[in-house]
Amino acid sequence: MGTWGIGSFENDGAADFLIDVLDSGDLSLIREVLDNVLTSTEYVEAPDAVLAIVAAEVVAAARGRATLAAQQEEGLADWLARIRPTVDDDLRQQAGSALRRILAEHSELRELWEDTEDFQDWQAAVTDLAQQVRA
Repeated sequence: MGTWGIGSFENDGAADFLIDVLDSGDLSLIREVLDNVLTSTEYVEAPDAVLAIVAAEVVAAARGRATLAAQQEEGLADWLARIRPTVDDDLRQQAGSALRRILAEHSELRELWEDTEDFQDWQAAVTDLAQQVRA
């Protein structure tokens, strides 16, 4: 996985997934990746976590709480305006729960970031996203 920054969209997996989301006509992909994180047994794999972070970004943006990272993603605002997805409370809670699992122990993505000097910045960015999802 090519990663060029701490941001939610700053890696190959996230960029590819966002393209898939923007090509879709609903939130089914978002629900699927959040479910993958929430139903993983004991350990959240990094690729699943990367996609779930993007999914949470879409959830927050759809609720009018877009992070700066989401605001800078070309095409996301247009997709939201075109699709007009409705985020129910269940989806919002799933996004928040997925982010909590990603930030907690037994998260490969967290472990990977812990081994870098950017861990605190990454953790702060994901925590900020979680706040936007909850708001």
